[in-house]
Amino acid sequence: MFVSSKKMCIYMEGALDNDSGKMGFGLMRFSKHPIVAVIDSKFAGMTVRQAVGLPYDIPVFGAVEEGVKQGSEIIVLGIAPSGGRFPSEWDEPISTALKSGLSLINGLHDDLNARFGHLLTNKEQIIWDVRKPAGAYPIAKAKAAELKSKRVLMIGTDMAAGKMTAGLELYAALKEEGLKVGFVPTGQIGITLMGNGIPLDAIKVDQAAGAVEQAVLEQSDKDIIIIEGQGSLAHPGSTATLPLLRGSQPTHMILCHKAAHSHLRYPVSHVPIPPLDEFIGLNEAVAKVCGSLHTAKTVGVALNTTGLNDSEAMQKVAYAEKLTGLPTSDVVRFGTDKLVEAVLH
Repeated sequence: MFVSSKKMCIYMEGALDNDSGKMGFGLMRFSKHPIVAVIDSKFAGMTVRQAVGLPYDIPVFGAVEEGVKQGSEIIVLGIAPSGGRFPSEWDEPISTALKSGLSLINGLHDDLNARFGHLLTNKEQIIWDVRKPAGAYPIAKAKAAELKSKRVLMIGTDMAAGKMTAGLELYAALKEEGLKVGFVPTGQIGITLMGNGIPLDAIKVDQAAGAVEQAVLEQSDKDIIIIEGQGSLAHPGSTATLPLLRGSQPTHMILCHKAAHSHLRYPVSHVPIPPLDEFIGLNEAVAKVCGSLHTAKTVGVALNTTGLNDSEAMQKVAYAEKLTGLPTSDVVRFGTDKLVEAVLH
């Protein structure tokens, strides 16, 4: 969508120190664009490393105008607010960015071309509404089951459990092994990073499995296809797992779990997360009756150990391995070797 040399500013007002900033965090970790500014007035004058301890020396500013001064060419909404709606209090800063000639990457549900298109000042400037689906998708027919590839679906115990991060780290590691690997982005961050994909939560529910199937079939020349997961079977507000299972016809699954959490994230924090071994069994059972022509086997666990020290993280890894009998790692903290081996064998 954009050449990778374009300088990027990430708008994260009020979100740099919490989970709603996951879009920004994903870009910091994986984007090839030079990120020259993060906007969050709470931490103005600091770097991201100083502010929240993440390993990025990106300067944080209090206003979009400062990001413009750093030479930004693109501003990205690095926040995923509840419901994915664009709040009216962002009108002024985003208008300022657009009037200054910056392009905008929008991962929210709102159509910002309709809202701000009149502010574009030059022909090279665009607003990319990442979550804008195609007009229609085919109805799924279990065609992915005919592929000879390994299809690895990232499943999760909750939202924001690390499914995209684990999937992208696994994808990169398998590519380094010299393998023909594909990645199917299904959410705003993955689509932004890869420049393609399907905005699964913006697609009509009856067409969602077909959209996944179509995206997987487009990777038919690959030996291994990593499918970015969304949502969770445990979450009362999520329907995403079913079309992912039906559309991708997975041969393998990797469970992603935020190790410090015993309950789902707010606003459903009254709902406990099932024991990992039981939850794995649930996902495998559902996969078996979702029109699958293969038995999808969970081959590993990707823990997100954010908030834990190294000793606590290692204890959580050991516990998960004992409980599930599966190789377990935090791919950011301890690497991908265990999960690469699990997928290959």
